[in-house]
Amino acid sequence: MMKHFLLPLVFLTNSVAAHAQQDDSLLIRRLADTVLTHGGAYENLRVLTKQIGARLAGSPATYKAEKWGAEALRKAGADTVYFQDVIVPHWVRGGKDEVRILSNRRDYVAPLATLALGNSNGSGEKGVTAPVIEVKDFDDLEAKKDQLKGKIVFYNYPFNPRFVETFKAYSDAVRYRGSGPSRAAKYGAVGVVIRSMSHGTNNFPHTGALHYNDSFPKIPALALGLEDADRLSARIKNDPSLKLFLRTWGKMLPDTLAHNVIGEIRGSEFPDQYITVGGHLDSWDVNEGANDDGTGIVQSIQVLEAFKKLGLHPKHTIRIVLYANEENATNGGREYAKQAKLKGEKHVFALESDAGGFTPRGFSLEVTPAQRAKVASWIPLLQPYGVYTVAAEGAGEDVGYLRPAIGTPVGELEPDSQRYFDLHHAPNDVLENVNKREMELGAIEMSALIYLVDKYGL
Repeated sequence: MMKHFLLPLVFLTNSVAAHAQQDDSLLIRRLADTVLTHGGAYENLRVLTKQIGARLAGSPATYKAEKWGAEALRKAGADTVYFQDVIVPHWVRGGKDEVRILSNRRDYVAPLATLALGNSNGSGEKGVTAPVIEVKDFDDLEAKKDQLKGKIVFYNYPFNPRFVETFKAYSDAVRYRGSGPSRAAKYGAVGVVIRSMSHGTNNFPHTGALHYNDSFPKIPALALGLEDADRLSARIKNDPSLKLFLRTWGKMLPDTLAHNVIGEIRGSEFPDQYITVGGHLDSWDVNEGANDDGTGIVQSIQVLEAFKKLGLHPKHTIRIVLYANEENATNGGREYAKQAKLKGEKHVFALESDAGGFTPRGFSLEVTPAQRAKVASWIPLLQPYGVYTVAAEGAGEDVGYLRPAIGTPVGELEPDSQRYFDLHHAPNDVLENVNKREMELGAIEMSALIYLVDKYGL
């Protein structure tokens, strides 16, 4: 009798699964058509970058961007739009940053392409003039520690070209930006210049946040474009007695109030359970923040717009969160997770886009093995639009705070990374360096994943 019923039962189960997969495939195709034919992501990005532009936390543009974000969410069809208070740091660059080579030679050396690091203290009007000493890494710094007093330290640590995944090269090198100034100040250095966090073939300097150790002097610190970093290294080899002059104007003002901008589609079955989708609204002060993270912002809004245009009624409440202040403190993500914990909210999943608007390749996830296997089972539905793997570990900086706070499964869209660090934190992160089609494919993948998580859960 058992054998008599087994075959029909298996056949029925497989038939139902195949039918559901076909339904999902068709629905995702409709999402894709909506995004590709009349989605608003690129126009939203044009307004954000060209009409608002640079929007470092605490700057006047912060509040223009928040107002724009709230209006964009309303236009996309959000049922509710509101602000969540976030206290943010307020760093200002204050003036034009400058680094010059001073040599006994009579040849003219143009000022080096440079940007002060975010959160750094300025040198003041007189600037700093001192001999420069090049170090290759922290081991080299320690070996030369007795030579550093009164010197400007030049960290010349390049991206490792052997890392195919360029975020690994960034993770390896960024320590010299983050803690390098304080580690040099510990031994009496009076200033720091670093090789920019990039493997680009241009001379754009790349800013980014440093983190001073309060135990040591807070010395000025700047990043150099790669061509000028190489030029400086060559000059030091040929003229070890040369000096550098550097001048910066940065300072921290009192903390101020900004906001996470949040739009919701209310869930039809579980309105008090949340799926979060977002990116960060702030950018550095030297660019339009197109790929970091304008594309993530408009892709997230596009998810909401696509659901609304198709008349989809998600089971869970979907929250689009435009986070404040990722760049120099991550206070937006911290506050969102803090409030979720205080309110006892249940978060089913949180997804971020903060790796540029390039062609999607996969999703990185911080989830259980069973949850990863479930998402992996959806790859055949995602693959037509570019995603072929969910193997990578990791999540976005902002959504990542939800996991330790309340145990939320979290993830991030993983676009192709080869061009990202040509632009990251640099003046050339502008709208013209975003490909509309690639960005839209990322929005499709995000919409599809949110649809599947909402329907099947994790």
